[in-house]
Amino acid sequence: MCVCVDEQLVPFRGRCKFRQYIPSKPAKYRLKIWVTADVETSYAWKCQIYTGKAAGSAAKVGQGKRVVLEMTEGLQGITVTCDHFFTSYALVQELLKRKVALVGTIRRNKPELPSKLLQVRQRAALSSLFGFTKNTTAVSYIPKRGRNVLLLSSKHRDPAVTEEEKRKPVIIADYNHCKGAVDNLDKVVGSYSCRRMTHRWPQVLFHNMIDVSAFMHLCFLLLWIPPGSKPSPSGGGFSWRSWGDLWCLQKSCGESIHLVHRLLLP
Repeated sequence: MCVCVDEQLVPFRGRCKFRQYIPSKPAKYRLKIWVTADVETSYAWKCQIYTGKAAGSAAKVGQGKRVVLEMTEGLQGITVTCDHFFTSYALVQELLKRKVALVGTIRRNKPELPSKLLQVRQRAALSSLFGFTKNTTAVSYIPKRGRNVLLLSSKHRDPAVTEEEKRKPVIIADYNHCKGAVDNLDKVVGSYSCRRMTHRWPQVLFHNMIDVSAFMHLCFLLLWIPPGSKPSPSGGGFSWRSWGDLWCLQKSCGESIHLVHRLLLP
């Protein structure tokens, strides 16, 4: 089982002490929610509202490590995927004590990275360089000249690369497969939402909670009903499409809930 830890950003322009300003996003003012989501279904296993740092306090050190440990508390035997904001060697060691593996990108300014992995000059494009410790693997991949992609993994133990043209390391292939769980959840709940225009942040968070809960209910519905079965409600007078087709549609394109409802109608 694989889960993804990432942030969900809820648009909000009203007054709130922990509102975030992110100029690179289409909606620059947002509320931030940490989310742990299942990779295959985007089911939200745990959510935590980020309330910011206390007024006058110093910047939080090791925030990414703390968030991942809190968001995966109670889980064992899984693989966690996260981006460079969270990943560190210390986090890998703490997760291994819980029997949890980690795969994630890592910033080049981390002191635990060897200098050879950071070198870009005189390295050919599409080349990979691996580094190993007792329980951790680091990889440096050059997608094109002058650019370096760094990842850390406690799941992979061999320098394997894919057979495709770009010869990506298997670590990167696994990361690309798992990294979008929270983004897909954000896309689904944003496509068809119960949100209404309001300047009250509790109401905005409540609307988001309803949207996420509705999608989680859909996940349960699609997982527990056998694929291919066609329920026929008594007295309904309408036919239901194949549940297997609905599951394939939701899994492959991550469409919103209202599209699935349309398919259920005659």
